[in-house]
Amino acid sequence: MAPTREANGVRAAVEVSPLDKRIIEHLQADGRRSFTSIAADLGVSEAAVRTRVGKLTRHGILQIVGVTDPLKLGFHQMAMVAIRCEGALLQEVAAAVAEFPEVSYVVITAGTYDLLVETVCEDAEDLLRFLTEKIRRVPGVRDTETFVYLRMVKQAFQWGTR
Repeated sequence: MAPTREANGVRAAVEVSPLDKRIIEHLQADGRRSFTSIAADLGVSEAAVRTRVGKLTRHGILQIVGVTDPLKLGFHQMAMVAIRCEGALLQEVAAAVAEFPEVSYVVITAGTYDLLVETVCEDAEDLLRFLTEKIRRVPGVRDTETFVYLRMVKQAFQWGTR
């Protein structure tokens, strides 16, 4: 069973069947693939695929989105920013940072840093502005350390089905 969050924040368990996982594998390979085509490959009805995808989507297990390559869109500076926060403001800092359009990923962590934030900027100047004019001005940010990406070696979007 996969834990999911209901709208009220309460965890609910949703059964993810072997068929659900096979459907997910097909959509991970090609998110535009038709339900009819997936159904034919899996030997089930189109209605079964549609119903299962709807359930997986409603429960937050599956999202179908267009994934872009930031470099091909003119964003040439990616970085991971590690942030230490004032303890009482951790969740507020995380929420504020998550609102910035340059931010693609925010996670609260245990260890040396309180937050890890992935950012996508146009260039080094844009990253500098982001760090100095946005991140470091968020109330509760104590200090940051920035890890500039030199080359993306792997970025995976296929997991959880094998």
